[in-house]
Parts: sequence; C-alpha cells; structure tokens
Amino acid sequence: MDTVEIRQIINAGETSRVQFKQQLKAKQADDIVAEIVAMSNFEGGKILIGVDDKKGTVIGLGFEALEKANNYLFNWATNNVKPSVTIFTETVSVDGKFILVVTIPAGIDKPYCDKQMVYWIKSAANKRRVSPEELKRLYQSAGKVYAERQAIEDSDISDVDLPLFRAFYKKRYNEEFEADELPRLMTNLRLLKDNKLTLAGALLFGENPEVLLPELHISAIWFWGKDFIANDYRSSENLTGNLRQQYKDSVNFVLSTLRKVQGEQNFNSLGIPEIPKLVFEELLINALVHRDYFIHDSIKLFIFEDRIEIKSPGKLPNNLGVEDIKQGIQRRSRNIVLTSFVSDVLPYRGIGSGILKSLKAYPHIEFENNTVAEYFKVTIYRP
Repeated sequence: MDTVEIRQIINAGETSRVQFKQQLKAKQADDIVAEIVAMSNFEGGKILIGVDDKKGTVIGLGFEALEKANNYLFNWATNNVKPSVTIFTETVSVDGKFILVVTIPAGIDKPYCDKQMVYWIKSAANKRRVSPEELKRLYQSAGKVYAERQAIEDSDISDVDLPLFRAFYKKRYNEEFEADELPRLMTNLRLLKDNKLTLAGALLFGENPEVLLPELHISAIWFWGKDFIANDYRSSENLTGNLRQQYKDSVNFVLSTLRKVQGEQNFNSLGIPEIPKLVFEELLINALVHRDYFIHDSIKLFIFEDRIEIKSPGKLPNNLGVEDIKQGIQRRSRNIVLTSFVSDVLPYRGIGSGILKSLKAYPHIEFENNTVAEYFKVTIYRP
C-alpha cells in the first residue's frame, strides 16, 4: 500500500475493518489475538501499528519495534488462534515515520477462536463475543453446518402434507410409493432426521409449518405513503404456511396493491401490473430460498407509494457482494436441500438467475447487502 492510501485510512478513523495500535508489546497478546479472531470471523481487516488509537496521529515505530511486532504477530496468528490464520504485514512510511500495516483476510475456515476457546466478531469499531446463534451462522458460512438440515423438536412424520409430497415425488422421480416408505424416502432426501422433520422438510412439505416454525413467515404491510409508520397502514398480514403457500400469498398481496395500467391495450382489456409480475415473483422466491434460516425472523414485504421492499434475514452468503449477484456470479447456496428440490414446488430456475431476469425485465431495482445488521434488502421502485 502507498502512503496516500494509508493516509486516507487513518483520516477515516477506526472502523469495523481498521484498528489503530500505538505500539505492540508481549502483554498485548490477548487483545491482539482477539482482534485477529474477530476480523477473521467477519470480513477481514487491517491493524495499523504506530498510530495513536485515541487521536489517529502517526507515532511511528523504530527498526527494533518493527521487528519485534512482526515476530509477535506471526507467532500469535500461528499459535494463539485456532485454527491458525495467515496474516500479511507491510512497513509503510507516513509523514517520515514508519508504521506496520497488518492485513487479516476474511477467514476461509470459520469459526476462529483464541486459546481460551472464546469466539470473537467485529461490531462497528469494537469486537465482542459471538452469541450461540452467530456461532451457528459462522459454522454455516464455512459449510460445516446447515440450518435447513436441523431437526425440529416436537415434529414427526405426521406433520407431512402427504399429498403434496406424493405430487413432488411423482414429478421428480416419476415413481409412486407406499405410505410406510415415507420415513425412509424423506430421510434419504434429508427432509427427515431421527424421525423428526428437518427445517427444509417442514418448509417444503409441512402441513402446518407455522406451528413448528412460527417466526419463519412473511410479514407483509401496505403503507399509505412513502415512509415507514408502524401505526398507520392500509393493510397488514402475516403470510404463513409452507414455501409454496407463502409464495402464492405474497405474490397475491403485491398484485393487490399495484396499479393496473392500460398500456397499448384496447379499452376492454384487463390492466397490466405497473411492475412486471415476473420481477416480484423471482425476487420473492429468491428471498424464501436463500435467506438465512439460522436467524429466527420473518421476511419483510413492505409496499410503499413509491417502492416495494423485500428484506431477507441474513447477508449474502460466501462473501458475495451486490455487484457479484448483478453479474450473475453464483456460488454454493447456504440452503442446498431447498435449492435442490424447490424447483419441483415453485417456479425456481436456479441460483442467480432470478436477479438477472428481474433486472432485465425491470431495471429500476436496488440491492443492499448489510453485513453489520445481517440482512439483504431489495428495493423495487414503482413508476
């Protein structure tokens, strides 16, 4: 990095991805290791050593201090972080003084912890201990555990919508089956575990999943104007049921709020929705299939006078960014079972295709991937 880049980082101050340290001593091991762990569990970051962490002024380090700092850092990253991480250091001259720039990449083997088995994560400019739910999501991001494969307590095979599963099985495999074969078939498809429905099994084929998974629904609100006012709305519904039911009800909810325009049709023709139906169909499916199911919250579907917002729990998986999805870049889904079978239940066309189809049909769409608050929001602007 050059001096100009470092000066810009210093002027911006400490953030979730940048920390300042005036110096580095052996007694700081626990604090620095926790910082390395937190950044590795987050999106990576930088530690600038030789910068006052209160004022952001450049103090600088001498040759001996630089050498000691390097030795400490590589030793701690190797021996005090579990599993060990690879860091990169660079000496940069700023205002005639030398500082050490430490780069910690986003971890590829999450979650990380310190020697005391404490897991840390970044929170704004600070770090904090990881909660049990966040730890599950870190394991999920590394492909070590999946929310959709977790067995649901108080569920059993009687909670399956048998006609719905029969229709799915016939369509996908062109086979019939006897009722007593149902547990074996659903277990093989990772829809049943230890005679309990998995989350994917309940979402796809549950008869009353709102009883088993009360928080995993769509909260739909139609507001009067352009602002979120909790106590003043036209209509509000909790759209529950399995994914097929939630999808159908949410599409109907949106359609009921849209203006129907004549366009180039004759006077006696039915109006055309102001936004192509395909757009919100694709984006609603995307929300239902790809949301983070370790976050026990509903999808928010908000209709305003000037826009529609679809807000899904969980940031984009696998370090994907907004530009990646707009270019159709695809990576492994966090919900592999759902993406494998949902095309036989919903008009799902595959990872990434929904975003591209929506933008092609109607380009007035914005995306927000909030990595701090852990949500992904799509905003469709109304004409």
